[in-house]
Formats: sequence, C-alpha cells, structure tokens
Amino acid sequence: MYYDAKNMKLLVIEDEPKLNAGLVEGLRERGHTVDFAFDGIKGEELARSEFYDLIILDIMLPERDGLSVCRNLRTYKIQTPILFLTARDTTEDKITGLDVGGDDYLVKPFSFDELSARIRTILRRAPQAASDILELDKLRIDTRAQIVTVNKKKINLTLREYCLLEYLLRNRGAVISREDILSHVWDRFHDSLSNVVDVHLKNLRKKLPIDYAKRIETVWGKGYRLV
Repeated sequence: MYYDAKNMKLLVIEDEPKLNAGLVEGLRERGHTVDFAFDGIKGEELARSEFYDLIILDIMLPERDGLSVCRNLRTYKIQTPILFLTARDTTEDKITGLDVGGDDYLVKPFSFDELSARIRTILRRAPQAASDILELDKLRIDTRAQIVTVNKKKINLTLREYCLLEYLLRNRGAVISREDILSHVWDRFHDSLSNVVDVHLKNLRKKLPIDYAKRIETVWGKGYRLV
C-alpha cells in the first residue's frame, strides 16, 4: 500500500453518509487518525477543540455551511489547512472558498487518488509541514513509506506500532499521556479506559533492539516518554 505522508490526524466534515464513511475508511487505511462529523456545527466544535493536521470540509452542510465554518475558524485564528469538497464547480464558487480561508478546492465526484494528491500538496506548502525523515541515533523512520530501520535493518511493525513510534519520536523527551496517544494514534471514539496503548507499546518494545526499547520509558501515573 502507498501511504500519503506522515501519520496525520484529520477531520472529515461531510453530511452524505456513504461518502463520509468512504473517506474515513480510506484515510484510516493509509495510516491516518480520522475524526468525522455530519454537520457544520459539530464539525466546527471539533475543529476548535482538537488539533488536526488538515480538515476536509464539505460546503453544503446542514446546520452551518462549510464556508461559514471556515470563516469562523479563521476568525478564531485556527490555521489548520482546509480542503473544500463541493459539487459546485464555477470559478466564482472556487474563489469564494479560497477567499474565506480555504487552502484548496476539490469538486465532486473525485477519485481517492486525487484527494490524496491534494492533501500531500497542501501539507507540503503548509508552514508546519515536517520532514519525511525522522532519526534517533541509528533509528530512522521514513514517514512517507512508513519504514523503520535500525542500523539500516528494517523493523517490521504493525500500523499501530509504527504510528506509536512515530508519535513518540516526533515528541521525544516529552511525557505523553495515554489519552494523548489514544487521541493521536487512534481516534476520539476509542475507549479511554482500554489498555490498548499499553499492549501495543509492549509489542513495540519487543520488536525494537533492546537499547531502543529501553528508551521508551514508562512515567508512572503520567504516560510514556522516548529519551
């Protein structure tokens, strides 16, 4: 499978159930964490309360239209990149979407490959776009291919194990709570009382060389830290 970029946390705001479900499933299959909403009010609430790398926003939404959602987010100084989805394809409509603060515009119907390409393009030009390569001594992560190597030897990880390691490495030195890990590596619907984080970290440690496994510290009562 080809992966779009680093593991990202995305928000899909789309009122058509089948399209919403298809987008969420396709993006999760590519290794991303995805939250979703079916109307503009709920979508805006999520966008204002959670951090997302990118928002996929339909224009024609119940409760509050996508243009209003985008305009409100920019008013609140939320600069998360926004990709509009819409059936409207006139130049005037596109200009309106960009003028209220959108970053790109994709007309329905569209292919998932085109959506993925638009996401990559937006994130490449975003100021917060991160390097494709993460390194810690001899440990190296290629975030585009989602390949982990130590001393140039590939480490075979499951998708969640990979996402955990990438998230820890991007936040090296910081104590990360289980709740933060659940939010960024899984999604907001996951049971916060579950031991899924502990289980996956245990498996991740087993697959890493012992020197690196020991560098994933358990900070009792607080979470985990990669040192």
